[in-house]
Amino acid sequence: MSHLKAIHHVALICSDYQRSKAFYTQVLELAVLAEQYRAERDSWKLDLALPDGGQLELFSFPSAPARPSYPEAQGLRHLAFAVADVAATAAWLQAKGIAVEPIRQDPATGRLFTFFEDPDRLPLELYQT
Repeated sequence: MSHLKAIHHVALICSDYQRSKAFYTQVLELAVLAEQYRAERDSWKLDLALPDGGQLELFSFPSAPARPSYPEAQGLRHLAFAVADVAATAAWLQAKGIAVEPIRQDPATGRLFTFFEDPDRLPLELYQT
């Protein structure tokens, strides 16, 4: 039996800290747990809460390289959020000016899902649970 219980947090490095902070706190409405500036690294760290207890950590680092995405690179492919209603959540995002892909159905599970992007083009998924 695995000793792993759940994902505690996912860390994201952004290109524009204030823009990404506004996206995750104002658009996605995630609650701020803590925010700190680390002068020795010229870096911000923002801890954000998900309703289930999971967390996102948002970092800024000077001169961080851009994330290769298309064609898909090795590593984190996307970050998926569980939602009760994909269509309603997609509409909520679109009302805030966020582009959302057409809703699709997972052929393996029959669940509905769609994608949108954060300010750095990180693919974010809505997955109906």
